[in-house]
Order: sequence, then structure tokens, then C-alpha cells
Amino acid sequence: MMGKDIRRASLDDVSDCARIIATWAKQTDWMPEELPEEKLADLIREAFPDRDIWIAGEPVDCYMSVDPVGCKVGALYCLRTGQGVGKQLLDKAKDGRDYLRLTTHVPNVRAQRFYRREGFVETGTEPPTPPDTVPVIRMEWRA
Repeated sequence: MMGKDIRRASLDDVSDCARIIATWAKQTDWMPEELPEEKLADLIREAFPDRDIWIAGEPVDCYMSVDPVGCKVGALYCLRTGQGVGKQLLDKAKDGRDYLRLTTHVPNVRAQRFYRREGFVETGTEPPTPPDTVPVIRMEWRA
């Protein structure tokens, strides 16, 4: 059952999505603040037509972006954790698919535990892709 506050994002929600990422980066001691919020918003706006973007919360505090062609979860950020919203968003991404892939930062052990609990398996590591400076773990899910 989907959470009643999960909805598809509109272009009006882009600044909230950028704020969520920027806030997460500020609150995460191992994550350098690599891009200003305005630049994050520009990148999200640029990718918007090619992504399935879902948000949750009032005010918006969770955001997920999926590349439907590449079956890749490009972003999943929740400022409110432990309430099942991340799982509900990920279930939304899995809906109608039999494969998904994503990357998560090597130091982000909590996210890795969450993804493993949701059926993802580690398939390798990658060096950071600029502007990122933190290496990532590749993970895949199959139905």
C-alpha cells in the first residue's frame, strides 16, 4: 500500500528536491557539500523530462528520481527516516519492473543496509564521478 503523501513531482517541486539533497549533505559528516543548492536545482530541472520523480511529505522531505530507460534509481533522499517512506518510494520504483540498479556512497552503510533489506545485491564499486568526490557501490535488484 502506497503512502498517501507520495506523489509525482512537478517542476514546482524541483527547488524542494534540491533543498533535500543540500540538507542531507550538510547533515552528513562524510559528504562534502559539492554543489550549491541552485546548481542542484538546475541539474534536476534539466533531467526532469527524462525522469520519473516522486516526492513525499508536507512540506516535501523525501525525493526519488528514476531513469525509466536505464532502470536506475538516480536519487533517493529522505530527511525523515525510520518511517517507511524510503521503502514506499523504492516500491514505487520497483512497480512494473523486474530490474533496477543504483549506486550508493561507500561510507553510507545505513543506505547499503536498507537496499540489501529491499533485495538489492552489491555488484561492484566505482570511483567518484565529478563533481562527486566519494566512491560508490553499485547495487542491483531483480524481481
